[in-house]
Amino acid sequence: MLHVDLDQFIAAVEVLRHPELAGKPVIVGGRGDPTERAVVSTASYEAREYGVGSGMPLRIAARKVPDAVILPVDAPAYNAASNEVMATLRAQPGAVVQVLGWDEAFVGVTTDDPEAYARNAQLAVLERTALHCSVGIGDTLVRAKIATGFGKPRGVFRLTAANWLDVMGDRPTIDLWGVGTKVSRRLAEHGILTVAQLAAADESGLVAEFGPKMGLWFAQLGRGDGASVVDDTPWVARGHSRETTYQQDLTEPAQVDDAVRTLVDQVLGDVSAEGRPVIGLTLKVRYAPFFTKIFTKKIPATFDREAVLAKTFELVAKMEPDRPIRLLGVRAEMSMPDDAREGHTPTRGGW
Repeated sequence: MLHVDLDQFIAAVEVLRHPELAGKPVIVGGRGDPTERAVVSTASYEAREYGVGSGMPLRIAARKVPDAVILPVDAPAYNAASNEVMATLRAQPGAVVQVLGWDEAFVGVTTDDPEAYARNAQLAVLERTALHCSVGIGDTLVRAKIATGFGKPRGVFRLTAANWLDVMGDRPTIDLWGVGTKVSRRLAEHGILTVAQLAAADESGLVAEFGPKMGLWFAQLGRGDGASVVDDTPWVARGHSRETTYQQDLTEPAQVDDAVRTLVDQVLGDVSAEGRPVIGLTLKVRYAPFFTKIFTKKIPATFDREAVLAKTFELVAKMEPDRPIRLLGVRAEMSMPDDAREGHTPTRGGW
């Protein structure tokens, strides 16, 4: 199977629209104004050389690269480009395509020469969209996904059971797909610093630390094992969410109430298209200067706006009073169809 990942996708789309930006440090985020509160969505390779990365506050990115071109996020343009790429991948011989996001997908295929297939797919994407991609080849989804990183940019790399430990064994656990800073620290507390150590770790110890599901999953991850079938069944979103970073802190209860109502209405607008009731709510609040709290609540299944609002305000009541707020977010979880393949819907503005 293959994992296809578009190189610096959002920045690349912007360069296609503005050819004069080729070779220049390009940063995309927010409304393109570094004086506003916003984060970097993506940066060109030229900007990344200065240490700019996704999620970094836009004002800090602007300081790191004073001569960078900073552009606003244009989601419709990126969605259109992504659709062209995915259509190209689906048109490849025998391809089964599992879309992971705007810029990446798994491609299931049976072939005796996966490298040649990967190169042909790269060329097809380039010819149709003028976008470059990297391709990972693997015998599991995990190995294919991780292999792509070794192929960047514009390359192809194969990672299988045969070379997994040779390539990954000495690397830190944080290099694994699905292992973040917190998990790697918890593993380190148990003397597990490298992928090889995780692969050889006692599963009972991992279960004791992370629970029966995640403990076994991390053990499997250390070996690069896991699913080996690409599933193109359409994802079904579990929920929808919206959040807003405010240019001026919210300091009055009336401001907070109005902001919450706006977010709930936006989320319910997204939910209404699904035809499934809301069964859970999450309120995200980021206090000034930068401290985030999450509050969650299960609710009786409902389509009613007033009922959802009332339950959301029960979460609002848990917030710290009189503390300035720089960000609010609301997420509505929906009931899932019995035959659904559960997925995640990208948030509007992050989550």
